[in-house]
Amino acid sequence: MARVGMLAVCDLLPAVPLLLIDLDNTLVDRDAAFRRAVSDFLAEHGLPASDLSWVMDRDASGYAARRELAAALTGRYGSAVSTSAVRDLLDTGVARHVVLAHDTREALGLAQADGWTCVIVTNGRTAQQEAKIRSTGLDRLVQGWAVSEAVGSKKPEPDIFRAAAARVGAPLADAWIIGDSPQADIAGANALGLRSVWVADGRPWTQDSYRPTHTAHDVASAIHLAIGTPS
Repeated sequence: MARVGMLAVCDLLPAVPLLLIDLDNTLVDRDAAFRRAVSDFLAEHGLPASDLSWVMDRDASGYAARRELAAALTGRYGSAVSTSAVRDLLDTGVARHVVLAHDTREALGLAQADGWTCVIVTNGRTAQQEAKIRSTGLDRLVQGWAVSEAVGSKKPEPDIFRAAAARVGAPLADAWIIGDSPQADIAGANALGLRSVWVADGRPWTQDSYRPTHTAHDVASAIHLAIGTPS
């Protein structure tokens, strides 16, 4: 009951411009970071460099369950790679290699200067996602974040977006959602009746039942579209 009451109070607050932004492959290029981590992993253990594509395919841009990916790696490499090495790759590999693009940093700064509150909304494990946020300096550029493991709800479920708004004491009604996933981000926005920007990165939109408010090539352009300034 207390949690419901807190959310109800937030919904009655004066309108605060709110951007709810995805982390992996939106604010940061998670796939590029994982690719670099896997390349290092293969080289360190004397494994074929050609296995890079095999690992990336099974990772499925981070959507593969960690336990299943760990089992696939262990099954393929057996005693050639220790369990701790596989665990290190999956737990810290991305955080060691992920970077924040300059234009993304500038766009976030512009949004905040224009009075917007920026909150990261991401599926994943808390320790792993917070390591990326802190290693890139995003913790100093946003007002908060909501990670599915900590919240107990994952995108596109409404509760994770509500929790993100509640973290910063902002109403959800006028928020924008920015993300690269049609299913997790844009469907989540659609279910809540919120405006959205899909980070397409050259991909065509294929969903028939819902559409984003805008489409952008990258997250910096998406932020500019949401806050209404030219990119």
